[in-house]
Amino acid sequence: MRTHKDIAVVRELAKQVAEVAALPEQETRRALWRKLNGLRPERPMVMIDQICWNELACDELTLRCEDPECRGYETVFRHTLYKWKHFPVDMVVEPFVAVHKAIGGTWFDVPVQEEIAVGDPTNGVVGHKFTNQFERDEDLEKIQMPTVTHDAAETARRQGVAEELFGGILDVRVVGSDNFIGFWDPISTWMSVEGALYGMIDRPEFMHRLLERMTRVYESRLDQLEQQGLLCGPQPLIHCTGAYTDELPAAGFDPEKPRTKDLWTAGLAQMLATVSPAMFEEFEVAYVKRLAKRFGLVYYGCCDPLDRKMAQVRMIPNVRKVSMSPWVDQELGASEIGRQYVFSRKPSPAFLAWDRFDAAAVRADLTATRDICRRNGCPLELILKDISTVRYEPQRLAEWGRIAMEVVGGDCGKKTRHVTSSPPPR
Repeated sequence: MRTHKDIAVVRELAKQVAEVAALPEQETRRALWRKLNGLRPERPMVMIDQICWNELACDELTLRCEDPECRGYETVFRHTLYKWKHFPVDMVVEPFVAVHKAIGGTWFDVPVQEEIAVGDPTNGVVGHKFTNQFERDEDLEKIQMPTVTHDAAETARRQGVAEELFGGILDVRVVGSDNFIGFWDPISTWMSVEGALYGMIDRPEFMHRLLERMTRVYESRLDQLEQQGLLCGPQPLIHCTGAYTDELPAAGFDPEKPRTKDLWTAGLAQMLATVSPAMFEEFEVAYVKRLAKRFGLVYYGCCDPLDRKMAQVRMIPNVRKVSMSPWVDQELGASEIGRQYVFSRKPSPAFLAWDRFDAAAVRADLTATRDICRRNGCPLELILKDISTVRYEPQRLAEWGRIAMEVVGGDCGKKTRHVTSSPPPR
């Protein structure tokens, strides 16, 4: 039950978000992202995402609402305003609130069997030990073809609530499904990493049948989402980076029925970091390219080092950004990427986890990346993500962001971040 206090809290936060979203620099940043994603960058871009919010506890982030729906919006707004105030780098604050369509049905639906190891009980990052559930041929039957359903009444209810709460303050945008392509993350939870890697060596035919089945599941799901008008529209973000582009949506776009070719997707095979390029091509590229060709643009990679696998990455259609993780040879990766793709550098979050924050080491690391990309003509973005800990020193994020913006020559981080609205009711 929403109380008057709940409504007052989220409306006041929405006003602050709207005030920030109306600043002229938001469009300046969108234009910079469009240039980068069009491979004609004005400068490197910077983002900070996937933050250990449990270590940033403070009055600014303390939730006041009691109603679960209001608390959800409150969390989003408080996180947005906190990032904008303390480490905005090149984030863009949009003048709308997203309402997700009530999409249901079945997906892979293989229950995970695991043991969990917890370090910090306030942190959602935990260790996993998975049981291999795919040791027999008949285990493949656990993966069923998907069904996609839409509860239109629930979507309308969500939209009505948002319009009641934020009408006249923020636009309300109903959004559909945003789809990534990842075979090996779910496989690792079904088989364990060791089980899956040994499977490629000892039972390659079985693994190919598994991958073929998963590919057909993805194809069926995308078909159903497209047919029912349940895909999302143009995306502001793709895998923690700005997705603004002049190339999407494609010609003939219908906002009531988006198609995969109107959208970005992201693909990754982190578990295959240690396999050869030939095995990467056989067990990943051969399947992911069937799905990637459906999309307008593709962001490929995550923590997997791809510097020695770029010949295979080039086989994947529509790739525009390639992740360069902390474990790559940056010189090799940049020479392979050149001007063909965005060099999406993932600086190591370990710089924020040491006993003492070393600003000089951060600057040297980011400067080295910038200079390597300059020599090779690579469009560059610096994406700090997967931040498991800042040792309960939130100022480390702000300091990293300040250094990064200085290294790339950005001035957005130097402007006043405070908004003029009064604090939300307590």
